[in-house]
Amino acid sequence: QVQLVESGGGLVQAGASLTLSCAASGRTFSGDLMAWFRQAPGKERELVGVNSANGGSTSYAGSVKGRFTISRDNAKNTMYLQMNSLKPDDTAVYYCAAVYRRGQYAYWGQGTQVTISS
Repeated sequence: QVQLVESGGGLVQAGASLTLSCAASGRTFSGDLMAWFRQAPGKERELVGVNSANGGSTSYAGSVKGRFTISRDNAKNTMYLQMNSLKPDDTAVYYCAAVYRRGQYAYWGQGTQVTISS
């Protein structure tokens, strides 16, 4: 059974940093696209960033570019989201996703809550 499990969320003050982890099991994803999404209360889910297969390149939403960094440790089958200079607008449930096929991601984690206080 393929699973993605996010962790590392929490409540921090504005300006702080957090690192989220997305641990995969059941298969490896080193050759697949992986991504982070987030969904704030009352808002649609938005793409935070996408990491290409084999970690070759990464693209970010404009709202997080320069503050967030996606990385992978293929030996641990884990993807990370390093978040710096956090703002209250970053408050959301953060999800990881993997394997982009036919216009959607095949695998999703359950999400981890990130709350930024002002």
